[in-house]
Amino acid sequence: MTNQSKKPWGGVFDGATDPRVEKFTESVSFDHRLYAQDVRGSVAHAHMLAAIGVLTQGECQKIVAGLEQIAKEIADGSFVFRQELEDVHMNIEHALIEQIGDVGRKLHTGRSRNDQVSTDFRLWIRDAIDRLQEKIIELQRAYVWRCAQDEGVVLPGYTHMQRAQPVLANHYWLAYCEKFQRDLERLVDCRKRVNQLPLGTAALAGTTIAIDRQMVADELGFEGVVANSLDSSSDRDFAIEFAFALTLVAEHLSTWAEEWILWATCEFGFLRLPQAFCTGSSIMPQKINPDVLELIRGKTARVVGNLQSLLVLVKGLPLAYNRDLQEDKPRVFDSADTVEACVELASAVVTGAELNRKTISEKLDRGYLDATTLMEHLIGLGIPQRSAHEIIGQLVATAIKQNVPLADLPLEEFQSAHAALDEKVYEVLGVQRAIEAFASYGSTAPDQVAQQVAAWRKRLL
Repeated sequence: MTNQSKKPWGGVFDGATDPRVEKFTESVSFDHRLYAQDVRGSVAHAHMLAAIGVLTQGECQKIVAGLEQIAKEIADGSFVFRQELEDVHMNIEHALIEQIGDVGRKLHTGRSRNDQVSTDFRLWIRDAIDRLQEKIIELQRAYVWRCAQDEGVVLPGYTHMQRAQPVLANHYWLAYCEKFQRDLERLVDCRKRVNQLPLGTAALAGTTIAIDRQMVADELGFEGVVANSLDSSSDRDFAIEFAFALTLVAEHLSTWAEEWILWATCEFGFLRLPQAFCTGSSIMPQKINPDVLELIRGKTARVVGNLQSLLVLVKGLPLAYNRDLQEDKPRVFDSADTVEACVELASAVVTGAELNRKTISEKLDRGYLDATTLMEHLIGLGIPQRSAHEIIGQLVATAIKQNVPLADLPLEEFQSAHAALDEKVYEVLGVQRAIEAFASYGSTAPDQVAQQVAAWRKRLL
């Protein structure tokens, strides 16, 4: 015979819960992280119950004082969470009743754990979004800070991991500012849907008590109230959308990390990583391993996996609350923690790294980065793009055979390729001249990049 404990909420049950079930169904081991949000929501709910006459002002004050004391005990580590009470909500409510007696039993009037957990979770995600936004802005500032350090540096741009065209280093840094700006905008947009109050929709159908949901929404800073109680009880769109936004942040970080891992190799030699964010080898004394970047890349897999888990979790659920939804929080908590830590470390790595300007410059004439600029020079002379493409391709083939840059080919080679090519061809050849030839909005043209850098500085610094 196993030891069994009495259900803390009583109700229709006349027996006790098998301790194996208690262990299997508990969520307090992870949802205790919602304690501050649970207390905030309960305080607002108590204020509303007092306003509609369910609680006296004296009872409300006792409840609020009790909740604040419990929050203090949890914060300082003296509060003992009990597994048999299942979750953070029951642990706090049970402690409140033990502290202030039957008055505490009135707090749950007009609500259910279903709408309570959704409220707590929305508050937690809202707080997480606000924190992450600040960290992403700091990462953008790190990239903009680099622009002053790397003014005028030219990098080889790649497609298919093959050298393609030259780009200014500042153009590269601002590319990531743009990516993370979209991430910020997604988080802002997600926050609008997170910031709707479910409290008061109760278990699934609402309540017969004339509660004032808007009052609670106003106190908790929600922009509105959820309109349909059935939808409210089953909705986890807000959590999945947040997880999706986190996944894109992680994907962008992973792309950056992969590039910098390559750039820091001897084969590329473009970058010196800050040693405080690298590790050594247990056997090879010369190694400076980019472990932080590798882990940022690796942890992205966890974030992607969490999103997939959430999507699968809700795919077959009918309307209203189902216990499956208990499994949403570990995935969201993990993704939020992971991305927040990755963004914070990324900022430090970005500001601490140095470009190997000499190595980059010495290799810039490799890969015929000025070929496309030369092709567009031909287009400017009235030659159709497809014809110009073929002509320059033949010139590149000649340069490859001679093992020289395009700029080192004699004029006779250009004129034999097309009669329209004269000595002015040398005015567009070479990496620096190719950079200066760019003209379109959003390109790596020096004046365009300077304008964008100025705009980002004004926005961020």
